Amino acid sequence: MTKEFVDVLVIGAGPSGCVSASYLFKNNVKVKVVEKTKFPRLVVGESLIPRVMDHFAEAELFEALDAMNFEKKLGARFIRGAEICNFDFSKKFGEGWDWTWQVPRADFDNTMAQEVVRKGIDLEFETEVLEVSFEGKKSKTIVKDKDGNLKEIHANFIIDSSGYGRVLPRLLDLDTPSKLDPHSSIFTHVKDINREEGEEGTQISFDILETEVWLWVIPFSNGNTSLGVVGPTDFINSLSENKDNAEALRNAIQKSDYYIKRFKGTEFLFEPVKLENYSRAVKRMYGDGFALTGNSSEFLDPVFSSGVAFATESGMLAAKLYLKESQGIPVDWEVEFTQYMKRGIAVFTTYVQEWYTGNLQTLFFHQPENPDVKEKICSVLAGYVWNEENSFVKKHDHVIANMAYLLNMQKEQSPE
Repeated sequence: MTKEFVDVLVIGAGPSGCVSASYLFKNNVKVKVVEKTKFPRLVVGESLIPRVMDHFAEAELFEALDAMNFEKKLGARFIRGAEICNFDFSKKFGEGWDWTWQVPRADFDNTMAQEVVRKGIDLEFETEVLEVSFEGKKSKTIVKDKDGNLKEIHANFIIDSSGYGRVLPRLLDLDTPSKLDPHSSIFTHVKDINREEGEEGTQISFDILETEVWLWVIPFSNGNTSLGVVGPTDFINSLSENKDNAEALRNAIQKSDYYIKRFKGTEFLFEPVKLENYSRAVKRMYGDGFALTGNSSEFLDPVFSSGVAFATESGMLAAKLYLKESQGIPVDWEVEFTQYMKRGIAVFTTYVQEWYTGNLQTLFFHQPENPDVKEKICSVLAGYVWNEENSFVKKHDHVIANMAYLLNMQKEQSPE
C-alpha cells in the first residue's frame, strides 16, 4: 500500500472543502483533498447568501466563480397568497456584501474544484475514505480510488468537509439528533419556458402554501429553474400515495396560486430527488487532529439558504485555526471554533423555528412595514449572524416571538 504525507487532509471538494484547501494552499500548507464522487454532480443548496462572498474572496476563488455569470441574487421574495414581502440585501443593517448568486450546484462546485486543481492543489476525485485512525493529533486515513487501489494518507490534521457523506461523524460515532422537527423536501430542475422578462423571471421566491409548507423557486442564468417543496415529513409523504416524487412535486405545484400557471405541466429535467429528515447535528465539532465543517457537522433547513454559508464559514475558520496552531500559537478550539460557530447556528436555528411556528411570517407580512425591523432581519437573512450590534441577532431567542405576539394582540384588538 502506498503512503502519502501531508499537513492537512481535506475530505470533500464542495464549497467548504475548496475554501479550506485554497486558503491553506495560499499560506504554503501542504494540503490534499479527496472527494468520493465524480464532478460535476447533483447536489442541493442552490441559493447562496451574501456572507459566503467574503469567504470566496478571501480564499481567492471569487474571480473564477464570477466569470461563470451565475444569476445574481440581490435579495429574496416571500409570498403568502396575495401578500408579498421583498428583502433587498442592499437595505440591510450593518456592513457586508449586498448580493450573491443563484447557482446550479453541479456547475458551481465543479468550477471551484477545477480552480483548486488549477492552483496546483492535489485533489483526487472518486476516492473514498474507508478508515481513519488517530495517534495523538496525527492521523492515518485509508482511501480507495476508482480502480480499487488502496492508499494511506498520513496527516497532521483532517478537515472533514464531506457534507451529507458525514465521514468522521459516521466513523467516530459523532452523530446526534437535531433539535429541529423532522422536515423533508423534494426538488428538481425545469426548463423555465414560461419565465417572464426582468426581475419577475429571475427573482428567487419562497411561496408559502401552508404555515409549515413552502415552495422554492430558484431561477438560474442558463434558463433553468430549481423547484422544490419543503414541509413536515408526514405532509411531504402524503403528497403521493405511491411515493412517486414526481407526482408529489406536481401536486405541490398545483397548490401554488402564484406559480401554477408558470410551472403547470413543465417537464422535469431529472427525476425529482427527495431529502428526508434532512436536519443534522453532531456531539462535537472538533477533536484532537480534526474539525468538522459544513453539513458534516450541522445542517438546519433550506428555508433561509444558510447551508453553504455555514459550510464556508466553518471551512475558512478551521483552516485559519489550523494555520495558527501550526505556527505555535495556542488555539482554544472550543471557544474559537465550536462556540463561535454555535452562536451563528443558534441565530439561524431560532429563525428556522420561528418560521415554522408562523411568528416570523407574522413579522414578514405585517403592514405597514417597520423599516428598522426589516433592515435588521434582512441582515440576518444575508448571513451576518455574528453581528451583535443587530438586536435581531443579539436577542434572537425572544425578539421574534415577542414582537409577533404584540402584533397579533394589536390585530385582535383593532376594530374591524
